[in-house]
Amino acid sequence: MKVFIVYCHPSQDSFTYEARCKFIEGLKAAGHSYIISDLYQMNFDSEFTEEDYKREAYYLKDLPVKEEILIEQRKINDSDAIVFIYPVFWTDAPAKLIGWIDKVWTYGFAYGEDRKMKLLDKALCIAITGKSLDDLVSSGQAAAMENVMLGDRINYRAKEKRIVFLDGMSRGYESRNTNWDKHLEYVYSLGLFM
Repeated sequence: MKVFIVYCHPSQDSFTYEARCKFIEGLKAAGHSYIISDLYQMNFDSEFTEEDYKREAYYLKDLPVKEEILIEQRKINDSDAIVFIYPVFWTDAPAKLIGWIDKVWTYGFAYGEDRKMKLLDKALCIAITGKSLDDLVSSGQAAAMENVMLGDRINYRAKEKRIVFLDGMSRGYESRNTNWDKHLEYVYSLGLFM
């Protein structure tokens, strides 16, 4: 299976980066291939311009899509699965990842008439959270994140879709030490069984 990883974290000194590395180890061990877009390393421009707005809001397919967006769209169509790896900021993905979706999910590619985006076999979101899973579930935040990422952003674009939370990973909390190895083993298994 060819997996497209969309990774979004500003620092390599993070658990999110460690999770990315361990997930890739699992992919390699299973014989999967992968490509990656590291949104911060590639300095992805996530700002929506007025031209972007006009193209998307007025469904103007004749307005050109920028080459850097076409490259990301080709990565999707050249893959069997897409995996998003990111920290949770204020019950959502980081702004840069949301901007990536805003700009790459263009009219005529991800939605609208004559869509060019292939139906992916799988979509997986690996969300690293500070809160415990119990807190995320009891507050309704886990359901809200699942609804937004899988129900709206992925929607009909993948046959199978799933979000997993690697919880309790805030610096300075004991849960971070307790969960570190357990979460890395789990994310490795996610790579193995893509």
